[in-house]
Amino acid sequence: MNLRKIRLILWGLVAVVGIGVGLFLMLSKPAQAPIGEVRTTTFQETIGGDWALVDAAGDSFGSENLAGRPHAVFFGFTHCPDICPNTLSRLARLRKDLGEDSFDIVFISVDPGRDGPEEVGKYADLFGTPVIGLTGSESQIQAVMEKFGVAREIVDLEGGGYTVDHTANVFLFDENGRFTVTISPEEGREPALEKLRRIAG
Repeated sequence: MNLRKIRLILWGLVAVVGIGVGLFLMLSKPAQAPIGEVRTTTFQETIGGDWALVDAAGDSFGSENLAGRPHAVFFGFTHCPDICPNTLSRLARLRKDLGEDSFDIVFISVDPGRDGPEEVGKYADLFGTPVIGLTGSESQIQAVMEKFGVAREIVDLEGGGYTVDHTANVFLFDENGRFTVTISPEEGREPALEKLRRIAG
């Protein structure tokens, strides 16, 4: 396993640990009686939320467009040599196992400097199944990454150019837009399939 793959796995572990700590803090917090109309926000509701980006046609596309649909969200970039295409291909195979209409696959670029609407559209078409490719301005991408707790690091390459290390987990949401769990890059087929069954119903 090369250094880059190790770093990507570590990014994923950071995200998992962060989610785990949040759940622990949420569950260990003493219950409090509601006061008036005050509503307690759960940790799960802090992942995702409302966001807006741009689709392959250059039109606005946001969380409201996924309402009523279970969906899997993956952050990546079109110049990624391995993790990104492997993950999207894996999601395509898993969705085929569950049924083509079982859940939506959403790909969000973390490299808006190179990935415009046309680039994410062409990339999304490579996987033989509908994939919603999204991009946006740097500020839009930053805002969405923060909502998902996604980390990103630009890494310069020898001889010029750069690559992007980023959180490589897949975020799963049910039909109500509620975050449920992640799928990690090294997770086996059956555990991943079982998680997808839970959101697909």
